[in-house]
Amino acid sequence: MKCINKTKRIMVVCLLSVITMTGCGGNSLAMSYNPTGNVSAYRFEKSGSSAGEAGKAEAFAADLCLADEMTLSSNSVNLSEALSGVLCDVNQKRVVYAKEEHMQLAPASLTKVLTALVALKNSELDMVLTASENVKINESGATLLGLEPGDKMTMDQALHALLMQSANDVAVMIAENIAGSEEAFCAMMNAEAKALGATNSCFKNPHGLTADGHYSCAYDMYLIFQEVMKYQEFTQIIHQDTYETIYHDAEGNPKEYTCSTTNLFLRGEYAPPEGVTVIGGKTGTTAAARNCLVLLSKDSAGNPYVSVILNCSERQYLYQEMTELLGEI
Repeated sequence: MKCINKTKRIMVVCLLSVITMTGCGGNSLAMSYNPTGNVSAYRFEKSGSSAGEAGKAEAFAADLCLADEMTLSSNSVNLSEALSGVLCDVNQKRVVYAKEEHMQLAPASLTKVLTALVALKNSELDMVLTASENVKINESGATLLGLEPGDKMTMDQALHALLMQSANDVAVMIAENIAGSEEAFCAMMNAEAKALGATNSCFKNPHGLTADGHYSCAYDMYLIFQEVMKYQEFTQIIHQDTYETIYHDAEGNPKEYTCSTTNLFLRGEYAPPEGVTVIGGKTGTTAAARNCLVLLSKDSAGNPYVSVILNCSERQYLYQEMTELLGEI
């Protein structure tokens, strides 16, 4: 999160200090907050003020969607095939709908949204990436571009393959070229997640293939997605249905690459409710995570919404239930 004033910077540092004490696997904070105290997460002592006089700090969640008494529950929207879901009205800063939004679940390739965020924050689009031997992923069913060691492409090309085709070997290449190793990149991912308040998440790899201790939740995916939406390059990529480019092998020979989005709304196989436009998003599927989807959509007035569904039993139900969720816009 980009903090623009001293108060918010102090708030983020305090939050990170607490999270560091609990570790990546923890999902509870180690202290209780007292909103009426002179010094707490909500109040601070004014410099030079008289005893007992305090000012009000800017809330950490001032720019985030929060649940309130009007938030719909699973009794209102029938997400019977999915374990978790959330719909957020970005402009009104409201959680419109929530079902088990803090449940820790495998996020599959929704992980790549955070990978893209860390990449965009720490590189330029014209940065040239080189594939190592580690891009040779052998897991059965893993989506791959088919990179070979020594292949080179720009960050812009890599992000298209990462977000549109969901290429797992490209995620490894991005991680290694930015941080030197997957492990170091995952440390950057987890630091970024915690800075955003995504305290129910822990990322063990940059692609989302099943790994012990790799998890997130629907609300955390909203937090991460809202942050990366600030990058125009990201929203442009997730809005594309097809992409063509040429990258090069170790000897400099050209290699053609074409991909299509995995988002079935953009491919026209499913239609959103009347008055709702799906801008784009990210899909994810593994045996552990089942079917997942995060979307950016807009209503007829152009107001943005972020919706997330995690762990849906079948792909057809994922899109049917997402359509029902978008019907609440």
